[in-house]
Amino acid sequence: MEHSISQVARMAGISARALRHYDEIGLLSPARVSANGYRWYGRRELLRLQRILLLKELRVPLPGIRDIVDGEADELTALRRHREQLVGERDRIDRILDTIDATIAGLSGERTISDEEFFAGFTADKERLREELVGRYGDAVRDHFAAAEQATAGWSREDHERAAADGRRLLTRMSEARAGGVAPDDDRALDLVVEHHRGVTALWPADATAYHALGDLLLDDPQQRAMVEDVDPQLPPWLADAIKAYAVHRLGHHLD
Repeated sequence: MEHSISQVARMAGISARALRHYDEIGLLSPARVSANGYRWYGRRELLRLQRILLLKELRVPLPGIRDIVDGEADELTALRRHREQLVGERDRIDRILDTIDATIAGLSGERTISDEEFFAGFTADKERLREELVGRYGDAVRDHFAAAEQATAGWSREDHERAAADGRRLLTRMSEARAGGVAPDDDRALDLVVEHHRGVTALWPADATAYHALGDLLLDDPQQRAMVEDVDPQLPPWLADAIKAYAVHRLGHHLD
């Protein structure tokens, strides 16, 4: 069964203009275009559109979406992977909502909450990232995290906010470099990555191979990617490539 562009737009909750744009950039072409210029979409196109919209929910930019959907022919495998990503994002949001609800309850006098509960949702995210790194690099990561937590144990809220602001300023400078046409392996980009590498190794003494692999983690982990996309939706792939280039050219990582 085929559907007109207006029918598909209504079903998907998007505009016909968006569908025409997807066609223009090679992201989603109709099954056929009739002699009068009308676009018609079949089930195959609807499945592709569903994947596009799922990836948009994960805040993947359109160029990245095209690369993903073109590179995966198995619809079932792709949907299962997208589902895992969405479940992970839902669980992360649920944890933060639980923290907010507990804070509201405490401030309204409904119940008493401990100081630690103010940060429960964010602590859970750190635990999840730690387990992800342990899975990739082994149990030694736990000791590095423990050392980092001990080093920052005396930090005040202002210290944490200052570190977060510094990180955001660095991402902004990287975004400006990307927008200005600086390639990820250009020396100007690598000079910026120096600060990123310094921040990582302050918490975890990653060697060249591990730091190179962080480029993939930045793209694979929804939370890490979302933090970078919050500054610039197009920055994650650029930063991932810059991290890998830094590992090769400045740290001596050898590609297989």
